Amino acid sequence: MRITDIKIETHPIASDIRNAYIDFSTMTCSLVAVVTDVVRNGKPVVGYGFNSNGRYSPTALLEDRFLPRLSKAEPAALITDDASNLDPFKIWDIMMANEKPGGHGERSVAVGVVDMAVWDAAAKIEEKPLYQLLAERYGDGTVDEKVFVYAAGGYYYPGKDYDQLKAEMKSYRDRGYRVCKMKIGGASLDEDLRRIEAALEIVGEGQNLAVDVNGRFDLKTAIAYAEALEPLNLFWYEEIGDPLDYGLQAAMAEVYKNPMATGENLFSMQDARNLIRYGGLRPDRDYLQFDCALSYGLVEYLRTIDMLKNHGWSPRRCVPHGGHQLSLNIAAGLGLGGNESYPDLFKPFGGFADGHPVEDSFVTLPEAPGIGFEAKSDLIPVMRTLAS
Repeated sequence: MRITDIKIETHPIASDIRNAYIDFSTMTCSLVAVVTDVVRNGKPVVGYGFNSNGRYSPTALLEDRFLPRLSKAEPAALITDDASNLDPFKIWDIMMANEKPGGHGERSVAVGVVDMAVWDAAAKIEEKPLYQLLAERYGDGTVDEKVFVYAAGGYYYPGKDYDQLKAEMKSYRDRGYRVCKMKIGGASLDEDLRRIEAALEIVGEGQNLAVDVNGRFDLKTAIAYAEALEPLNLFWYEEIGDPLDYGLQAAMAEVYKNPMATGENLFSMQDARNLIRYGGLRPDRDYLQFDCALSYGLVEYLRTIDMLKNHGWSPRRCVPHGGHQLSLNIAAGLGLGGNESYPDLFKPFGGFADGHPVEDSFVTLPEAPGIGFEAKSDLIPVMRTLAS
């Protein structure tokens, strides 16, 4: 077997929303199709991948560095020793050949795009859902029949008032989400507290609401918010300061007793390990949000999970960022704590399979081979157009 072609294009996922740090008015993503000569159901197997929101399309990096390395490799160097399937680990090593360690930024996003497509193809070749393949290869063989998901929203938006925020939160509740998340840090503390109070009018108790700073606060501001938020008993207080400021994170663990969450902007096992070593996070209550699609893909994410276990962390404390089907498969197959969801944003790439409604903040997965893109009617036509 062999890879016969890799196709790539850039897609806009722009929106007028903003968080405390950036707006999404020019956001893009890369879409990749990995075409193989393996035939299933009368057609060549094609694996698809894309990058999560929040990082721009890495198309240029893919075209300049990573895809040429794959095209120059011998076909046998990309497949398993028994020549029965693609080997994601060999492919990962070839993409990362001649790359210096460190500097885990945009290249991790580029590698993650191809890695997603390779795993999609590999599971399709085995004619299994990816979550089942992962459970059999790297777990105990059992799959979570349903996965916890929360609705991410509550962005700042031009002209958005309290009533509109409440209407947004109600729409999530009406669609089966018990836990919802909103952005803070892009307004004054007093204004953000009024916004939180408005959201709580709809979602109810604090355990149904998470807040996300997107790394905006210095320590003084972070503590001021913590003092105001702690009595509310929120689901979590997310990405409080710069993602690499482990000292700030550790300091917050000393002053904020309720759950915190971070990690979506750490893009390697090494950076994740430094967070665990020096960030003061507490494995009994805090959450880790590493997004495999932004951090070198599932190959690297498996290394990260092994590192967490070696440091006494359960995979159940992982609730990945991104709201995409790859993380949902990983959560079901490897026993993570859940997955983010974007009910209204970043379409058609965000969201889950058709016919699998969210109920009390849990969702089931399709039995389709691969990641399950074929079960998402607004996304698979875009993917097939690229592949053809």
